[in-house]
Amino acid sequence: MKGVALVALIAFALLGMCSTSVANPPIVPPIQYEQFCEAQKISGTGIIDVSTSIVDKKIALEYYNVMSGDGDLELDMENAYSQNADKLKRNVTGVNNGNKANLNLYESTKLTYSGATPLVGGKYLHSKEFYGGIGAEIQEMYAVTEMEKEQTTFFSSTTPYNPPCTTPENLVDMLKNAGRNTALVDALMGDNPAHLIGLDTKNTFNGTWGTDATWHKIFYKDIKAHEMFTGKFEAEKLLKFHEYPVPEKESAPCEGIDC
Repeated sequence: MKGVALVALIAFALLGMCSTSVANPPIVPPIQYEQFCEAQKISGTGIIDVSTSIVDKKIALEYYNVMSGDGDLELDMENAYSQNADKLKRNVTGVNNGNKANLNLYESTKLTYSGATPLVGGKYLHSKEFYGGIGAEIQEMYAVTEMEKEQTTFFSSTTPYNPPCTTPENLVDMLKNAGRNTALVDALMGDNPAHLIGLDTKNTFNGTWGTDATWHKIFYKDIKAHEMFTGKFEAEKLLKFHEYPVPEKESAPCEGIDC
């Protein structure tokens, strides 16, 4: 019994030492910010091998997009990435009421494919909690002999680069003090929707296509959404995870007590 009591006492003490903030504030963008852009239009018949990966610990971003096949392809695709979200403004359905949003990653794809050999591919987008993200992830997988797809992928994790009347570093404290004042938080963040991760797709296909979306925080949250279809289908789908960019204030178990 003494051993059990000792374990309970240690656990209680550790709880009191834990951080009092559950939610992650938006990430302060680096002063020497980095960017990457790729835009392409391709039409033809033959072997297809396409892959893009962007991993950036400074903004908690992990992104992979791959596909391969042998057939007829028309592809119009744009990849844009910026650590300074103020430099990457796009209109995205379901974000800021469809008005321009400041993003760290934006990917737009229009694709048509047909062939005896299936077009096999997938996409993975992750806001890495270990580096200041929210821990949410979205994955798409497919193997199709026919496909027509319009898709937008988007990600945001940083504060405004030049917030009005303050600095990105001071903005984090201002957001914490704003608390439930959503109008003040919106004014401070401007068009930056951080933290945000999402995928919006319209899809007609013959084959197999599906998505997985998860958001997990240990002892706190577990959200899972899985869909997979095989056959001839039409699909229109929006997947989006968003976290209010204000840290949650929690009281330690022994707050106010000399323990």
